[in-house]
Amino acid sequence: MAKVATQTINGKAFEYALLYEFLERLKEKTTVSVVENDPLKTAQKHFQSFSEKEQGTFRLVASFAVNFLIDIEPRLANGINESDILQLEIVADKEGQTGDVRDVLAIRSLQKWEIGVSAKNNHRAVKHSRLSNDIDFGQKWLGFPCSDTYFEEIRPIFDNLAKLRTASKATQKWDTLGDYHTSVYVPILDAFKSELERLEKENPSIVAEKLIEYLIGNQDFYKVIKGNNKVEIQAYNLHGTLNLPFGNIKPKYKIQKLKLPNRLIEVVYQENSQTTLLVTLNEGWQISFRIHNASSRIEPSLKFDINLVSAPHSLFTNQLFVG
Repeated sequence: MAKVATQTINGKAFEYALLYEFLERLKEKTTVSVVENDPLKTAQKHFQSFSEKEQGTFRLVASFAVNFLIDIEPRLANGINESDILQLEIVADKEGQTGDVRDVLAIRSLQKWEIGVSAKNNHRAVKHSRLSNDIDFGQKWLGFPCSDTYFEEIRPIFDNLAKLRTASKATQKWDTLGDYHTSVYVPILDAFKSELERLEKENPSIVAEKLIEYLIGNQDFYKVIKGNNKVEIQAYNLHGTLNLPFGNIKPKYKIQKLKLPNRLIEVVYQENSQTTLLVTLNEGWQISFRIHNASSRIEPSLKFDINLVSAPHSLFTNQLFVG
């Protein structure tokens, strides 16, 4: 659990550093306000838990990203008039559950314009979704309910895990089950695979697009990934709302609109793996779904670590090397 907590703390600190650098860079150019809310206080608290030197590193990396974003988003620095206020906000985590993965927003209400940034600290996972008896992933992710057959296949497995957990008063560990990859993971993944293929067959040309929108985000956004001595910026311009000019002020770089897929090509196990499925879609999208137990103790749910393996060639990516 400590690893998750550390990742969360780092991620929140980076969100705060990005907001802080947006404010510092833009307050001389335009009217800026910051939304004072609980997510801001949480992010600030995590940022301040680091040493001054570490805070400086967060800010330095964030400043490289912010300078680049100002170059490709002219509306950040340019307002119509004094009442055209640029509002900066850190959003609550729960938004991600509804398909909006953005952490930091820059909004101009007068221009009916906003951009969002998804801040990542040294990791590239797109989602951490769960499977269990009472999670209808079809409905939740895609808007189409899972079949009774799917639930009939997974129910005995999750029911057994629930009984083991209850009988041991939540103390029994996964490793007591022996080869639980074969007895638990594989049948759950098989059921998930069959159900995803069924949903695609019954809702052709819709499921592939909905899957990407659920996993990647249903709003356009920039993903800013903080690495060691570098920062990577990816532009998920799915709906064409990024990289817009402000009057005759044009962005310094052109960002193409990404094509959403309309076909699920195949769902297969990754080579030599009992834990990971590779989902290939058209237009150059491929996603990996690695299933795992989130805790060392048995519980009647499993977690997916979902990663983007490949994206269309038109995905705008830029790496900036920091000092």
